Amino acid sequence: MGHTEIATDLLDGRTTAGTPCVSPDGRRLAWTTATIDLEKNRTITRVWLDGVPVTAGPNDRSPQFSPDGRWLAFVSKRGEKDHEATLHLLPVDGPGEVRTVCAMPDGIGDVRFSPDGRWLAFTSRTRHERYTAESVAWQAPRKIERFFARLNGEDWVFDRPQHVHVVAVDGTDRPRNLTPGDHDHFDPAWLPDSSGLIVAAARHDTWDTDHALDLYHVPLHGEITALTSQTGRYSSPAVSPDGTRVAFIGQDDPLAGGQNQRVGIVPIDGGGHIWISLGLDRTFETTSGSGAPVWIDDETLHAVAEDRGETHLYRLHADGREPERVTSGPITVGAFDAAGGTVAMAVATVDRPAAIHTLDGPVSPLAEPRLGWERFAAPCTDGSDEIDAWIMRPADFDPAQRYPVLLNVHGGPFTQYGETFFDEAQMQAAAGFVVLMSNPRGGSGRHTAWGQAINGPKHPTVPGAGWGTVDVDDVLAVLDTALERFSFCDPARVGMLGGSYGGYMATMLAARHGHRFRAICSERAVNNLLTEEWSSDIATAFRSEHGVGPVDDPDEYLRMSPSTMARDIHVPMLLIHSEEDYRCPINQAEELWVTLRLLGRDVTFYRFPGENHELSRSGSPVHRRMRAEIVLDFFAEHLMSA
Repeated sequence: MGHTEIATDLLDGRTTAGTPCVSPDGRRLAWTTATIDLEKNRTITRVWLDGVPVTAGPNDRSPQFSPDGRWLAFVSKRGEKDHEATLHLLPVDGPGEVRTVCAMPDGIGDVRFSPDGRWLAFTSRTRHERYTAESVAWQAPRKIERFFARLNGEDWVFDRPQHVHVVAVDGTDRPRNLTPGDHDHFDPAWLPDSSGLIVAAARHDTWDTDHALDLYHVPLHGEITALTSQTGRYSSPAVSPDGTRVAFIGQDDPLAGGQNQRVGIVPIDGGGHIWISLGLDRTFETTSGSGAPVWIDDETLHAVAEDRGETHLYRLHADGREPERVTSGPITVGAFDAAGGTVAMAVATVDRPAAIHTLDGPVSPLAEPRLGWERFAAPCTDGSDEIDAWIMRPADFDPAQRYPVLLNVHGGPFTQYGETFFDEAQMQAAAGFVVLMSNPRGGSGRHTAWGQAINGPKHPTVPGAGWGTVDVDDVLAVLDTALERFSFCDPARVGMLGGSYGGYMATMLAARHGHRFRAICSERAVNNLLTEEWSSDIATAFRSEHGVGPVDDPDEYLRMSPSTMARDIHVPMLLIHSEEDYRCPINQAEELWVTLRLLGRDVTFYRFPGENHELSRSGSPVHRRMRAEIVLDFFAEHLMSA
């Protein structure tokens, strides 16, 4: 099978389930699916109810049951305008037609029914009047006064703040903005008496420099009040059934770097909070995007946490006793919901994309199984711990043969690889490569000290070794262990690739350990930490990991930058970057490409138009296929020959 066919086979028609919703009585389930359509170059999202698709797509999502279970709200994008979204009600049992509740010019998210069934709350961006101009040529200039004014995948946001709105379910009135002003608000959670909501927001003057995020009470009528007071980052609120407490996810030091996110509880009137998840030193803000805790009763909650490559549902207790794992096995739990004694989850495994499961098993269609992998551990070079790692054998594996190896490094750095479907690994193995992955220090899924191990050595509160130190040691230790343990790995034919922080690691390995590899792909990379801290959409945020600012200590940023070591790069390099990547702007690739080209090195540079930092995950299906072909062709050229 050629590389085009491999990419097509893995992408075209692939369906992934997500965002489940349980009816209040626990008897019915709704969820969304996303299906890739290569011919039309789009991903079609639909809403399902009890195992049957009830919307045709192509852009339907976010199902929510009404409190009486008679209606299913969902969001669609059915107009001709790029950003406009519509909110609909579908009768669950019929008869009746789908009814449109409202339309918003700039998207709809976080849809929530009020407990009394009268209101729907949601978030939507409020546009500055400049967006009504005939064209950009007529727009007034933007006056930039804050950091984080333009975000990857969102474009300008400071003049389009996200607000919480409510609209009457019967459609008798227009949506009302409860949080007008310059600040973003998100994660709305209703109070049990339907008098208002708890939301997350940064409404104080110094939010863009101190990075604090707080919880607020937003009444339907009256003044907004704070529950917390700029002492940390607190979000994803969930109000207890009796209305006396708010559970949330967060941490107390917004500039700590590599910090596991905890589950906490704060009184509904504000004041001191307590952490109830301390018995499990893992992050409850997960790579799979699981969302807010869910109260089961006034003393018990469910939440999702990572654990050494797996992601599981846990039962937590308001008194802070040790969390109890609810799910088992090598799985990744994503979005989940619970009501009426039923728990529904989007569950993925390494050989299948996510499907909807209850605690009794799958309830949505399962995809045909793909390749699996073997888990192993490699000792840290310094003997301090062990690194979780995985190896996937190539398709049509013959144990008597030796195969080229592709070493993958994840982004983040505070994320994890693990027990979930990953099309990159599947494509590489289908193309005849052994696939290696691991979670080196600096990643998530482990104890707090593991995540903070690569904070900068000058960090004021939690110093570490810095980027490009023990993380590089760990990745090489995994490679060495695999080459020693698995005889089918050919040590003379090893390639390496990574994106974002993984791209940083790719360029760093090329400079410091290039002799170990035949070819390296550095994608959407951070190559110059100093210019990254000036030009990224989250510029100034990296000091939370490096520990110092770029103005006070630019040399510390340059010291860790692989672009300054480009003279030492002799291994063939493939650079891939998106032209609308604001997280790691394309100048990161341009700087490295210009340098390597001037040095006469073997470097290939591909730029993808119209794509952002998420190209490989949610870019246009055709671009994703093209990108996969480029990567597989590059490594086939350099690694397949003996």
